[in-house]
Amino acid sequence: MTEVKSPWKVFLEVLSTLNAVMTFLVVGVACYILFVYLMFTSLWPLSTLYFIWMVMDWHTPERGGRRTTFMRKWKMWEHVRDFFPIKLVKTAELNPNKNYILGYHPHGIMGAGAFTCFGTDSCGILEAFPGIRPTLAVLSGLFRIPFFRDYIMSAGLCPVSKQSLTHLLKKSGKGNAVVIVIGGAAESLASTPGINTVLVKQRKGFVRVALEFGADLVPVFAFGENELFKQVIFSERSLCRRLQDLFKNILGFAPCLFAGEHFVILPYRIPVTTVVGSPIPVPKRVAPTKEEVDHYHRIYIEALCKLFHEHKVSYGLPESHKLRII
Repeated sequence: MTEVKSPWKVFLEVLSTLNAVMTFLVVGVACYILFVYLMFTSLWPLSTLYFIWMVMDWHTPERGGRRTTFMRKWKMWEHVRDFFPIKLVKTAELNPNKNYILGYHPHGIMGAGAFTCFGTDSCGILEAFPGIRPTLAVLSGLFRIPFFRDYIMSAGLCPVSKQSLTHLLKKSGKGNAVVIVIGGAAESLASTPGINTVLVKQRKGFVRVALEFGADLVPVFAFGENELFKQVIFSERSLCRRLQDLFKNILGFAPCLFAGEHFVILPYRIPVTTVVGSPIPVPKRVAPTKEEVDHYHRIYIEALCKLFHEHKVSYGLPESHKLRII
């Protein structure tokens, strides 16, 4: 029986989700503007002191960041989780005496499932996998934004850079699970309801890193992630698509023309089920060969496809639905 939510609960879910969406869309830019604006006011010492602090603190994101329990357990994330709702599904155990790289698919527009399940504790990640410490690795440029960098670090987010991954998988002990949205910004441009496209054929860097540190690979698929927004998909040779690709190459992200329901930017209330697959054992190789990388990359894609097809019917897709891999 479906639980009937009170008007107050619905209001909190909408407000919390709207806050999360606005954080994704505009807070980074707003922080830049605020930082510069303060330089030309009587509060200029604040920006100056923060700039000095940021320079001194520049490498902290690549050294594990500065996560706080308060941020990860903030009640607001539970309201965001319940808005859709978002659920984490475990299919196998993760040994806390090993390290892992979790490949998240698909990116969707905002990666709502990735952040809610792994960037917060609202979906029960710590209870599902005792002894595992999840870290969501995101675009490195976000950690160069004044004020905003401290906000996302407090949620345990880290840059998806070689230095950061080295610290997490080599210098932080065992039980680390680094979550990488494999398709990145390029995959977000293919996000559209009714179609599941993952960009992974040429993405092999995460496999090489797994081999270098002996971290097992774990495929993760979020059913419903692509259903949260409708997006205008531009043809490959159109001017708009070339501009998107230009932004992606320069800034690391691709601006998308999308729409949700209320207020246009609020996502549709579609359930998102994040299914964590079984770990793929990966040996440690100081200098992995191309053949070894290709071999484990192929095994990973096969495991991802298997995970998708085993669970697609359970989460609303027809038996005939295909997973498109590019």
